[in-house]
Amino acid sequence: MHRRKFIIALFGNCFQTKKSASIQKVLSCLENLGAEVHIDREYYEFLQHSTGLQLPFAHVFDCYEEPYDYAVSMGGDGTLLRTASIVGSASTPIIGVNMGRLGFLADIHPDEFDQCLRDIMEGHVTLDERSLLQVQAEGQPLKGYNCALNDVAILKHDNASMISIRAKVNGEYLTTYQADGLVVSTPTGSTAYSLSNGGPIIIPQTRVFLMTAVAPHSLNTRPLVIPETAIVELQVESRTHNFLVAIDGRSESLCDTTRLTLQLAPYKARIVKRPRQNHFQTLREKMMWGADMRK
Repeated sequence: MHRRKFIIALFGNCFQTKKSASIQKVLSCLENLGAEVHIDREYYEFLQHSTGLQLPFAHVFDCYEEPYDYAVSMGGDGTLLRTASIVGSASTPIIGVNMGRLGFLADIHPDEFDQCLRDIMEGHVTLDERSLLQVQAEGQPLKGYNCALNDVAILKHDNASMISIRAKVNGEYLTTYQADGLVVSTPTGSTAYSLSNGGPIIIPQTRVFLMTAVAPHSLNTRPLVIPETAIVELQVESRTHNFLVAIDGRSESLCDTTRLTLQLAPYKARIVKRPRQNHFQTLREKMMWGADMRK
């Protein structure tokens, strides 16, 4: 029986020169599969110049336009977030190969990649759909991709005093945050920046968003969970008349006359999960959640 050739888009971390053996292992698996591999140009040039790997079987792309079967992200969670932003509304399933430190989202080890490909061919994987948070700016357009898999952070500039963030939810006034910033996160992002600011852990399939202040001026300011159907409007006041908006860590500077609207994106990110992988196991293994450190 003839097997259809997979078309793979390949992305990677361009700062991991010491990982060339693991990179070669993944590339060899794709070559043995007979996959048609298209490599993001930035990553391709990194592989050529920094690792010396030869890639005669691969194509190179500048714009993500092909109907790819899968997108392979080789790096850590940051690389997977970047991959998700490039894939965008195509919602191509993402295979996250962990070559970083934490590997919370990218949780497939290079040694497991060959088995992962076999699981895909045999239909033994699932696609974990994750909600995205969309940002719209009124008054000053955003330059980059405007959807976040993890979170959107509204932050003061480094040399500024705290900022005031007037927040509305579904048109109703919520509060004015006096703080260094505000993190609006998806359930996926609840274990990222929000968690470091005292926010709760939210299971990915929960249909909510989370609002967590960064270093609030008042002890009464607590994280707030809102339904993912909510529309959040934010207006910032700053002594420096500007502020930062970070979408999955990609920062842009905006004037404080800019109004932001945050809401559920019209599409989802899809992440490949192998059998026996679950969120609670990842929490325990990657974040030592619930561990008794007295032992």
